[in-house]
Amino acid sequence: MITVLQCVFWASFAAIVYTYLGYPVILFVLYGFAQVRRDFQHLVSRADRRTGDRSDDELPSVTLLFAAYNEQQYIERKLENTRALAYPQDKLQVVIVSDGSTDATNEILRSVTDPNICVIFPEQRSGKTSALNLGLQQVRHDIIVLTDASTLFDPDAIRKLVRHFRNPNIGAVCGALRFEASGESQRTEGVYWKYETILRLMEARLGATLTPSGAIYAIRRDALDPFPPGTLIDDFVATMNVRKHGLAVLYDPEARATDFAASDVSGEFRRRVRIATGSFRALGSLAKIRLPGATLFAFFSHKVLRWFVPVFAIALLLSNIALLTEPHYRVALAVQAILYLWAAIGYAWRDRLRGVPLVSLGYFLVAMNFAFLVGLVQALTSGKEATWQRVS
Repeated sequence: MITVLQCVFWASFAAIVYTYLGYPVILFVLYGFAQVRRDFQHLVSRADRRTGDRSDDELPSVTLLFAAYNEQQYIERKLENTRALAYPQDKLQVVIVSDGSTDATNEILRSVTDPNICVIFPEQRSGKTSALNLGLQQVRHDIIVLTDASTLFDPDAIRKLVRHFRNPNIGAVCGALRFEASGESQRTEGVYWKYETILRLMEARLGATLTPSGAIYAIRRDALDPFPPGTLIDDFVATMNVRKHGLAVLYDPEARATDFAASDVSGEFRRRVRIATGSFRALGSLAKIRLPGATLFAFFSHKVLRWFVPVFAIALLLSNIALLTEPHYRVALAVQAILYLWAAIGYAWRDRLRGVPLVSLGYFLVAMNFAFLVGLVQALTSGKEATWQRVS
């Protein structure tokens, strides 16, 4: 029994350390080799490595698609942002689906007179992916740019995204998202997002881009399968299905947009529960998709293991408690206690200690992992599509 508990302890410990530290280190090493190889190829061939922008005449026609629910705070700004895009308006169709909004969103959208903007008002609220499926029926063009109602694109964002589709092997292109955040979000989600962005950049260099931000990505119409009922992580499912079609997924950090983070950790917690529920529901179907070696490695290391960190953390704590007869396990438990105390202090004094660096990060990490634990339970116990709402 002691041997089993020791195996559980060390396996859980190794999984957690690998997920947050080991994988980034390995990724950095592989990224370095990939960069050196690309630089060497450039020195030999002297070919231009950059994908050039297209002239207006060369630009493809594009549909900008998004769903909205109770977005009165952002929808007018979104419409203004769309009109200000540096993209030929005669080549840009906009499809908006208001998914049962009960605030002033519908009133604002009904006042839109632009013939290039198609607004759909379903009879009842049915969930984001159902709304997107409804919007797909009105899409007229071969390239679709998906976004959120609150996301503001840089003027050249769509031009940056679509320039890659000259290559017929490219099925989707993911843009880069930055956040406008409250003080608490900057100290928590902001720090974590920087870490996540670094991982995405390195994965992109290896050709292993996994997840777009649902706020800014472009995809070929014939590679975008309708979303199955109950899909909660539409962006992840969409780009994974692109690979099922035998096409590549790119990340372009020059295609930028701005979104608004949840005002506090509790808002981000609700969003993470929804993401976690969708991740676990989709895991079976995603596992059936044949992925190239680098992408499979990234999927397992960056996604699957990350989703199960809360399970590993519980196993680590319980096995540690059962092994307290040995001194080094008492030290391990003390370290865990300090980490959870850090999280508790970050939560209890998050306002008083707002000027102290990283004081809230432990609270954020514990809360987000607990959100994935809640998501796992929901995925196992409920088959309904969760409704969606703004959390910021």
